[in-house]
Amino acid sequence: MSIQKNKVVLSPSQCRAARAMLQWSQDDLAKAAGVAKQTLADFEREARQPYERTLADIQAALEGAGIIIAKDGCVCPSNKKNL
Repeated sequence: MSIQKNKVVLSPSQCRAARAMLQWSQDDLAKAAGVAKQTLADFEREARQPYERTLADIQAALEGAGIIIAKDGCVCPSNKKNL
């Protein structure tokens, strides 16, 4: 995890953990984020680093589904959703 301009940047392990909490497949997240499944798979296995915009789209999809990516690295369900 890294922080850019006070914004938490999603790490591969955080992405996998968030998907597990949501019980989403890579297909589910790729569709929700509007990214290619291969891009997501490569990111999660740390084979490549996606563009900043792609990471933002993945993170926005997770957050929209009720996941909070905290500055301390915690991946937590939001109180607003039933996870």
